[in-house]
Amino acid sequence: VQLQASGGGLVQTGDSLTLSCAVSGVTLTNYHMGWFRQAPGKEREFVAALRWGRDTLYADSVKGRFAASRDNAKNAVTLQMNSLKPEDTAVYYCTLRNARRVGYIYNAISSYDYRGQGTQVTVSS
Repeated sequence: VQLQASGGGLVQTGDSLTLSCAVSGVTLTNYHMGWFRQAPGKEREFVAALRWGRDTLYADSVKGRFAASRDNAKNAVTLQMNSLKPEDTAVYYCTLRNARRVGYIYNAISSYDYRGQGTQVTVSS
């Protein structure tokens, strides 16, 4: 199983950016997907969880600005990021977990089975 995140870059405050995470090795049916990020010198933090068969959840810091979705045709997930702020600067990671497994904690990266390599997002002020 491989996850390939892409779409990061350098943008200005208020701009938009769309990240994509292409998944190979499994189809996304019956899999939870997550987005996490890690800023320099900070702990990795939860961004969004696309829960299989349930709603999508977001961190309070991005709610209303970010939108995560599945692209079943491409076997990928996207993260549309609007109204970007300097504090959104981080490496963004996509994650994957088999939804059939019990004990899922949507905002804990340890709860996911696989993680991509990350893509850098830098928002200048």
